[in-house]
Amino acid sequence: MPANSWPENNTDHGNSDPLDLILPDLSENKESEYLQPKRFKVRRGKAALVLTIVWSGTITLHLVSWGSILILGLTTILGIHALGIIFTKPRDYSSNIETNLPFVSVLVAAKNEEAVIGRLVRNLCNLEYGNGQYEVWIIDDNSTDNTPQLLAELKQEYQQLNVFRRSPQASGGKSGALNQVLPLIKGDIIAVFDADAQVTPDLLLKVVPLFQKDKVGAVQIRKAIANAPENFWTKGQMAEMLLDIWFQEQRTAIGGIGELRGNGQFVRRQALASCGGWNEETITDDLDLTIRLHLDKWDIECVFHPPVEEEGVTNATALWHQRNRWAEGGYQRYLDYWDLILKNRMGTKKTWDLLIFMVTMYILPTAAIPDILMAIARHRPPMLSSVTGLSLGMSVIGMFAGLKQVRSEQLKPSNYLVLLLQTLRGSLYMLHWLLVMSSTTARMSFRPKRLKWVKTVHKGVEKSIL
Repeated sequence: MPANSWPENNTDHGNSDPLDLILPDLSENKESEYLQPKRFKVRRGKAALVLTIVWSGTITLHLVSWGSILILGLTTILGIHALGIIFTKPRDYSSNIETNLPFVSVLVAAKNEEAVIGRLVRNLCNLEYGNGQYEVWIIDDNSTDNTPQLLAELKQEYQQLNVFRRSPQASGGKSGALNQVLPLIKGDIIAVFDADAQVTPDLLLKVVPLFQKDKVGAVQIRKAIANAPENFWTKGQMAEMLLDIWFQEQRTAIGGIGELRGNGQFVRRQALASCGGWNEETITDDLDLTIRLHLDKWDIECVFHPPVEEEGVTNATALWHQRNRWAEGGYQRYLDYWDLILKNRMGTKKTWDLLIFMVTMYILPTAAIPDILMAIARHRPPMLSSVTGLSLGMSVIGMFAGLKQVRSEQLKPSNYLVLLLQTLRGSLYMLHWLLVMSSTTARMSFRPKRLKWVKTVHKGVEKSIL
């Protein structure tokens, strides 16, 4: 879920300056209440209201006699949903390769990526797919290093490579870059990668056939960490990505929603056009597009194989800033589309799955602080301990299952011990999300968001095991 990129000279948007949602309507006849330009209700006001409700509600639960009964009921509901996720059988994504493969456009928005751009282009320009029925577009977002010169040289080497250089005045960040080349590309299927992506040659042959199902609007492949062995933080991100894709597969299997993760996302052009293209007024374009695709009745499939490798951040500070962006973008989608979600535009199963995800990922961490404070003041256990325990238990189970699934060889008893230790380490790492979520929901209630360029520096590490 890479954060979007924004010009540094953008101004804050607070209560006195609501945002204009600019979603280019790429379809000719489609009109939808969430696609046309409109005024955003101020996110900060919504976030403050949610924070007030969650905090006051948590305090009230400690003061009323029926509070524990309500929490027990909530735990039971979430537990039933969790059992469905655990025991459902993942979807079978095996499919026959079509003889007439659709044309694919591979897009990468890049800014100052001289360390990785050469490897990326060579990787993407040597994919196995039909009779070369794909093109590669590198969108140079006004790079100031050697990226333009390297791209000029690579263009002479690869016929399917196209380079588009944005002007210094171009806005909208990654979303703006992708939207800008949409009129120029030829693909019926659009694949989007980050500049540090590394994929296997048969990637398109394995993923594109999934679009044979008419309702499939997008496919997200598993993200893997290329520099996973480096330290505690990169090992934790490796386990986190396996946990994420396991949950994604299981959620879609029970009729819930699949989610895009930015790097390694494939989108049907028709679906992208029907929901208005990439949103240039959000900091996580992938999560925003996820909601709009589902609201527009498209499905998103999430697959374990093949993966796309990317570089993980290598220190706690970088991780904190990156995850805060991800958390804020994830929270924004609830604030922006809450009315359409509650209208059940996605369908009952998807809406229910999304709301449960919101409770476990955002509401519970937000409620943790008042819950702990009230528990200390009243000399009693935290009221939400049963729900929190269930959430943490699901994280452990999912992480172990993901780690197990990535191992293709027959597991021996000693391997299970290794997986258990990796799960424990990954679970310890995942505790940072409690701080990230609680701080993000609080910060969004009081501080306006400055939309600006945010870039993760890529070093060009070699890939590990795909």
